[in-house]
Amino acid sequence: MQQVGALENLCLTEDRGVGAVDPLSLSMVTAFLGAAGAGMANEAGKRAWETVGGLVARVVGREVPAPVGQAERESVAGLLVAEAQRSPEQARALAAVMSGRGAGGAAAHGVPRLLPASARFFTDRKGPLALLDREADRKPDGLPKVAVLHGPAGIGTSALAFHWGGREAGRFPDGTLYMDLRGGSVSTAPTAATVLRHFLLRLGVPAEYVPPAVEDRVDRFRSLLSGRRLLVVLDHAQSAAQVGPLITAAPGVFTLIVARRPLTGLDAVTVSVGPLSDKDAKRLLAELAGRSAMVTARATLPSVLERCAGSPFALRAMAPYLATGEVGGGDPADPLPAGSPLPPVRAVAEEAYRRLGAEAARVYRLGSLRPWPSLGAAVVAVTAEVPEDDAERALAELAELQLLESTGDGRYRYRPAVRAHAEEAAAREDGLAGCAAAVARAADWYLRFAVRADYAALKERWHLGPLYAELGPGPYEDEGAAVAALVAEAGNLVEAVLAAEEFGRSDTVCQTVEALWAVQLKAGCHDVLLPALRAGARTAGRHCPGTRTAGRMHIQLAFALMELRQDEEAERELLTAAEDEARAGHARGRATAVESLGLLRLRQWRFGPALECFEEADGLLDRIGPADDGAADVPRARALLHRHRGRALRGLGRFDEAEQRLARAREFFRDSGERYNTARVLTDLAELHLDTADRTGALPLIDEAAALLGRENATVHLTYLAGLRAQCLPDHLPDHLPDQP
Repeated sequence: MQQVGALENLCLTEDRGVGAVDPLSLSMVTAFLGAAGAGMANEAGKRAWETVGGLVARVVGREVPAPVGQAERESVAGLLVAEAQRSPEQARALAAVMSGRGAGGAAAHGVPRLLPASARFFTDRKGPLALLDREADRKPDGLPKVAVLHGPAGIGTSALAFHWGGREAGRFPDGTLYMDLRGGSVSTAPTAATVLRHFLLRLGVPAEYVPPAVEDRVDRFRSLLSGRRLLVVLDHAQSAAQVGPLITAAPGVFTLIVARRPLTGLDAVTVSVGPLSDKDAKRLLAELAGRSAMVTARATLPSVLERCAGSPFALRAMAPYLATGEVGGGDPADPLPAGSPLPPVRAVAEEAYRRLGAEAARVYRLGSLRPWPSLGAAVVAVTAEVPEDDAERALAELAELQLLESTGDGRYRYRPAVRAHAEEAAAREDGLAGCAAAVARAADWYLRFAVRADYAALKERWHLGPLYAELGPGPYEDEGAAVAALVAEAGNLVEAVLAAEEFGRSDTVCQTVEALWAVQLKAGCHDVLLPALRAGARTAGRHCPGTRTAGRMHIQLAFALMELRQDEEAERELLTAAEDEARAGHARGRATAVESLGLLRLRQWRFGPALECFEEADGLLDRIGPADDGAADVPRARALLHRHRGRALRGLGRFDEAEQRLARAREFFRDSGERYNTARVLTDLAELHLDTADRTGALPLIDEAAALLGRENATVHLTYLAGLRAQCLPDHLPDHLPDQP
């Protein structure tokens, strides 16, 4: 592709009138704007986006709002191309930005194999398997290949998907993607955005290049799959809205959805999965328990078959008892005689439960009171008030009896139908007060865990919650280990926050949400954490408006919304945060809220309003006296504001003022020994020199920044610097652009 050359030649073609837009070039610049906007998942991407915004403002002679959506991108692209046709200088500037933005991140073409293994003994299902074969074999016609397997709990829909996917692996040489979409509620089930992030990572997209907006993730996902032969399995789907964005019309991709019922509004082949016949049920029992056990249990076999009602899960759960002769059938002492009205999963769960010892039964009941994504022995021990070693043994026993599923990392989870049974048992045997106390103990355990990990992951920030001073940082090897621990428990922390909100424990809600700050900053996970962050803002609004705590809750929610490109809601949250901090008389917190609003304005290419926010934030810092709370933070906060003002001034084309601000920030961070922030400011200064075509002045700044970041393992930023460095070399502007992400 001669992309950059085409841009430069726009202004050299004699037979074009000024303002005429070449269709190919318009398409190219529009695609670039889309890629640049989608690349804002990392700082280098955000920086590139601001650079484009400043270029647009200088080309047009006024601020142009950052485009959202294809139509707005085409409009801005038209302005840029028209100006490139008029001015060779602007054509070269645009070509330089497009060729050197350094925020690519091309995906590695790995072969994901995520589908769980099929069950060892698999019986019948010839009809559903044939229907799946037929849809997979359908000739490409532009329509997505999609099938929905549906049936009641325990009937084997997931097992059927695993069996077919494993049997037909040869159809899909580019691999299999799998995601379990179950959740305890609509608010905690994985969203399409979460699933897309997971899939993009497995397809080789680096985490820092996963687009923040769900629409851009959809585009990236479908682009990556366009030429692949791949199976996508979406297990325990809850609605068409949840899976719709994950479906592609790529001819080599087959999407297999597992659900309890057909999904209304989804155009797909529906494959009903019903109970096994008695003949196939007996065959499965014989394979699991052995022929001799079947002979021994001949008298009770009819009651077992009736109880299991053709459910493969129930049959698997009953097989061990059949093999040991422990099924009582018509004996009056048998807890579930033939004819039990319970559904098969509940029936076998009740039978297994009644055989448990007291401690394992207590763990089974009290671990079920919230839809925890997974449970480890430490939190279970606290929840059920048993020693941790006993909790670990109980969890293993419950998994052996199929009352729990092992997640393969020392944790366990409930099947939804089994959890419903355990909850009923808890309500019956522990009472409302006992259940509430157990949930409170679990929420408190997660709070204390999160505070210690958050403290260890980000020691330098200021804290509000009293537990930070009481507990101190956790015993982690380094900051990365603390962040990893928080990421591993992210789903449970969200559930703990929602549980605390439901039980009216506002302090627990806010303290736990505060303890998510490090994982927000360092690991992202914004779409996963969003339900908890919203709960924190709701709780603060109800129970402590006008306080520092309320300000912190709204700022944390706004930060996530900004990263997810939900700008309007983020702005409302920041304005609310500033108001809360003002009512609390907390100048430092109010300055943070106003500064964050300025950063949002930068992303929106609103450089004038951004500068006003940074000036206002600096004025708020003036109100903090030497003896006031936060006084020690003021010099560093001012240095950051100098940098932010320099970025805004650069966007406005006020280069001399921008250089003065950035130079002051550079001196502070150099003197304080902050390598990363020093490198960031050096990069800002280098870009400022490139804006004025001063390549000689930019080069040493870039090299100094790269040397500093070489010790920080900042791969993304180093890649960006390499792109800037290329612009400083003689005869820059290659004849083609790198492939866009």
